[in-house]
Amino acid sequence: MAYATTTTHHSIWASIADMFAAFGRGLTLSATGEKRLRQVEKLNALSDADLAKLGLKRADIPAYVFRDLMHI
Repeated sequence: MAYATTTTHHSIWASIADMFAAFGRGLTLSATGEKRLRQVEKLNALSDADLAKLGLKRADIPAYVFRDLMHI
């Protein structure tokens, strides 16, 4: 039986860079989430007739706004 071990040497600078990268990804996700929330609010403010003109029902708004994230 053979055992293999992998050792990675992670410098403190790489750890700090990873931390800032994670922080940046978090900010990007937060900004994207706010944009989507505003879009949901904007569509919810429309009348049912206006939504129908767009080919939407009120119940379809979340699926429409998050359609690129839904893999159905």
